[in-house]
Amino acid sequence: MKATAAIISSAKSCSVLDAIDAIQKSAFVKFDSTLEVALKLGIDAKQSNQSVRGVVSLPGGTGKSIRVAVICKDPSAVSVANADIVGSNDLIDEISAGVINFDVCIATPEMMGQLGRVAKILGPKGLMPNPKLGTVATDIVKAVNNAKSGQVEFRSDRGGSVCVGVGKLSFSKEILAENVKVLVDAVLQAKPSSTKGEYLKRMFLSSTMGKSVRIDISEILSSKNKA
Repeated sequence: MKATAAIISSAKSCSVLDAIDAIQKSAFVKFDSTLEVALKLGIDAKQSNQSVRGVVSLPGGTGKSIRVAVICKDPSAVSVANADIVGSNDLIDEISAGVINFDVCIATPEMMGQLGRVAKILGPKGLMPNPKLGTVATDIVKAVNNAKSGQVEFRSDRGGSVCVGVGKLSFSKEILAENVKVLVDAVLQAKPSSTKGEYLKRMFLSSTMGKSVRIDISEILSSKNKA
């Protein structure tokens, strides 16, 4: 436990596996908390062409139960898509009234015009369907399965940071480490062409309500360069 406490309290950086091990051993909450990744990027967040956003499928999943809503012209056509909620203009009316009982919203292209009237409701919540994120799709079954099987969205905030949950602390260290690697690789690949200088500046891992541990990014960047 002394080694664990030293890693948690130290300002020095460590490897991803050592950080996960220390975070798991020091967890004090009674629920299965989430391992969170925070990346500080060398971008100018005020410039729209330097925003970082994308989706990535975590190989180990997230451990969360995702509620998916599908908005399409003919709801009966996607009844086998494993969606939790399926609707058309009736579902848009519910959203307009403030009823949102889903975590991901998927729409077919022909419904995007009607969805415009609830864009100001869904947009700030990060729920507005977007073709770049795979949530505007013609293959609804595939889109729903992706959303439910560990696909997560990442986006830079106003401070130029990306923060994403990558799994439950009850997962094995190896599964969590692989999820972290896949997320970081996706963020590195999403580097805006207009960004100059050092892109990944700092990286931290933490648990829900727990202290953060700084990660040695030189190890991550060197392995990326060798790939």
